[in-house]
Amino acid sequence: MLFIRAIKQIKEDIQTIYEKDPAADNIVEVFLCYPGLHALIAHRIAHKLRYWGIPVIPRLISYWSRIFTGIEIHPGARIGRRFFIDHGMGVVIGETTYIGDDVLLYQGVTLGGTGKEHGKRHPTLEDNVIVGAGAKILGNLRIGKNSRIGAGSVVVDDVPEDCTVVGIPGRVVHQRVMIDGQLQHNRMPDPVKCQLNRLTYEVAEIKEQLNLQEKSNNN
Repeated sequence: MLFIRAIKQIKEDIQTIYEKDPAADNIVEVFLCYPGLHALIAHRIAHKLRYWGIPVIPRLISYWSRIFTGIEIHPGARIGRRFFIDHGMGVVIGETTYIGDDVLLYQGVTLGGTGKEHGKRHPTLEDNVIVGAGAKILGNLRIGKNSRIGAGSVVVDDVPEDCTVVGIPGRVVHQRVMIDGQLQHNRMPDPVKCQLNRLTYEVAEIKEQLNLQEKSNNN
């Protein structure tokens, strides 16, 4: 029964790759050449063994999986259905991380902690979250459903549902840059640049008012 369930999960994972990666050409290539799939299968085995209370072996599976795939997933992390790691090199997922269904991570993502505290110390990603390449989500945070984290962002605060976050530290921008459900990393606004532009316009307006006042005084 457990074996049949595992086969069904792998089939679902392969179908997810077909849906989310246009480069997926055939089932043999997906099964043999996608490190995200390999890391996920290894994690499921390690997670189950940890749940059964078996020592050491789950961490060994995680360790060898990291060597072969470049993806480190702690056996304690809980991962939902239809999870996909695209490319995957450098992805780190901490022990108390919770990942919901239909989540997509790109390469270089870190779901990490911020210190030596015990208990829940890693992020929670709710359903249908996308995290861009190189983004870091640190601490016991909650990333709401349908939210998108831009490439290279560093998130240290909770993110509400249906938001897009960019920058260091990550800031919520109200504009959702999406086409057909996919995050358009190259079209996301820069909140720091927007604020600087606003300040530039305000300074220019103040200068103009001062010049008019100076002319009025001279007259």
